[in-house]
Amino acid sequence: MAVVAERAFTSRSTLQRVEAGDANVSIGIYAAVLQALGLLDGLGEIADISRDSIGQALASAELPKRVRLKRAPGSTDHG
Repeated sequence: MAVVAERAFTSRSTLQRVEAGDANVSIGIYAAVLQALGLLDGLGEIADISRDSIGQALASAELPKRVRLKRAPGSTDHG
């Protein structure tokens, strides 16, 4: 544990928080720990939107079905 913490440039207590999945630890610390373990390449796969079908479905569901633009006062449809 001490070696991983040293290679990740963090404290042992922070490393313990990472191991526990503490959401208050910054993503940078998680990335440093992944780097120290030789697993940083996997982070790109986790963050790849094309692999997240649930996230894509949720994002699509939140898109407005129809958008109406408000006209400026005094403007007309006639060109």
